[in-house]
Amino acid sequence: MPFGAPPLQPNDPDATVFIPRIGGVPASSKWPLADPDVLRPYDTLATRFMPRVQPSVTSADSFGEGPGLDATGFLPRVTETPAAPSLARSSSKMAIASLVSRITGFFWKIMLVWAVGTGIVNDSFNIANTMPNIFFELLLGGVLSSVVVPLLVRSQDDPDGGEEYTQRMLTVGLVLLLVGTVVAVMAAPALTSLYIEPGDHANPELTTAFARLLLPEIFFYGVFALLSAILNAKHIFGPTAWAPVMNNVVVIVTLALFMILPGEVSLNPVRMGQPKLLVLGIGVTLGIVVQALLLVPPLLRTGFRFRWRWGIDRRMKEFGGLALWILGYVAVSQIGLTINTRVLTTGDPGGVTIYSNAWLLFQLPYGVIGVSLLTAIMPRLSRNAADGDTRKVVADLSYASRISTVMLVPIAAVMTLIGEPIGIALFSGGENSATDAARLGEALAISAFGLLPYALVMLQLRVFYAMKDARTPTLIMVVMTLVKIPLLYLCPVLLDSRQIVLGTMMVNSLTFVIGAIMGQVWLWVSLGNLRSKRVLGVILFTVVASGLGVVTAILAGTIVPDFGVRITAWIKLILQGLVGLGVSFGVLAALKVEELAPATKRFTRLVKRR
Repeated sequence: MPFGAPPLQPNDPDATVFIPRIGGVPASSKWPLADPDVLRPYDTLATRFMPRVQPSVTSADSFGEGPGLDATGFLPRVTETPAAPSLARSSSKMAIASLVSRITGFFWKIMLVWAVGTGIVNDSFNIANTMPNIFFELLLGGVLSSVVVPLLVRSQDDPDGGEEYTQRMLTVGLVLLLVGTVVAVMAAPALTSLYIEPGDHANPELTTAFARLLLPEIFFYGVFALLSAILNAKHIFGPTAWAPVMNNVVVIVTLALFMILPGEVSLNPVRMGQPKLLVLGIGVTLGIVVQALLLVPPLLRTGFRFRWRWGIDRRMKEFGGLALWILGYVAVSQIGLTINTRVLTTGDPGGVTIYSNAWLLFQLPYGVIGVSLLTAIMPRLSRNAADGDTRKVVADLSYASRISTVMLVPIAAVMTLIGEPIGIALFSGGENSATDAARLGEALAISAFGLLPYALVMLQLRVFYAMKDARTPTLIMVVMTLVKIPLLYLCPVLLDSRQIVLGTMMVNSLTFVIGAIMGQVWLWVSLGNLRSKRVLGVILFTVVASGLGVVTAILAGTIVPDFGVRITAWIKLILQGLVGLGVSFGVLAALKVEELAPATKRFTRLVKRR
């Protein structure tokens, strides 16, 4: 329907034709586009629709059969318009890209541990490498990932398809990023002092040197996030999912060069011109540059052209109001992260590195499953929220929660069991000892229970933002941080210096449990019935299945003989992982948990193709 045209009447020949679903016939053989439970209780959703006929002359018209009619005169000819990609298809493709990205990302982290161990050099690099992420989030990152996609989707209803609004947003974003990057690089020494507790377990000079080389990433992180938001709003997910893989490839090449170069990174004194220091810092920054620039060609292929567009319109003011709450959310979260880092530097050297790598391992399952699901669901969730369709918003929330449950709880349970073998198998070797690698695995195991709560918190935040409610997530984050900070400061008091990193990982997961409970209650107040009984039922079935999987994996581990620390760890990792996950998902399949069906169908189709 043209912009501004009056709505069509039901008897209008151009109106959409609805065809009732035939009873007993499955709606689709593919992954469902929405919560399958919604299709059963509501007849209004149990239909398929044909797009209305376009007023164009078909070949039949030349035979005098009337416009839009076929040779029989029964049904109008239909010119199909391309639909948005299905949630399952989009998320499954992104899951593959995310998996490759996570694997290559872990590989370069492992290479770094092999190259320099888990001591002061790695701690200094990790603290400095965290700074660009933190200050990008403070400048624009949280806003871009949370608010921009819903607003861009809404702007697509404009006569120009939202191009002017997008240009204004890019103009404001690029200017903020450039100014913020310059200020951050100049303030590198002051920033370092925020994250390092004075003492013998950290090296502020080396951290500052790395920071000067890595802080320019802020600008390119922002460019990548801006372009990703525009592409995602247009339902283009592939380039944004694969670009980080190329970033990791650049860093892997950088680390290979780093390991070939003779000498060591100088510590006393720290020399900014030292070759190894420059190679590591510049190479990692170059990876982010490549990641951002790879999104330019796909954006140009959409027909979008950037031009500087200055000025603030009504919707930019709306964006600003939401952005202030998002910045508050990010600021509060970064306070917690800053204190977390300072507490880690009070423990044994390597605590920051162990925490960083354990956190990356913790996020791997969420990155493959949760991120791809959220990225694919966000445009549709935003559209449903914009239309005021609360029922569909609740359906999306419930369905995504249940899929996350059946996929992540078994993984979390098995991670708890095989955390130590994971650490030893992946991170021992080179400059790193098996003892330090085991400590990393213990940190992963002790925090694995927070995997599902973390995924639920991320999902709940997206729902709030889709409803243009940026205040509630900030308030939830305030409560989470108020709980987290005292618990963090208890870690050095109650634990010895070697165990502080384990305490901080546990505190982190406990905080997500609190956040998930608060978010669910708040959404219940806002949206009413969230179909929580169904979610709780799925959680119960999944916990039982995961418990059986863990017990079976423990029994399987008892038969593994001692082949040496690292070989034994690899055998246990593979054997117990496969047995635990196999039994867990097998029990869920036997219980006919419906939320597992999409994954099993896709797996079956992949096997048949081979």
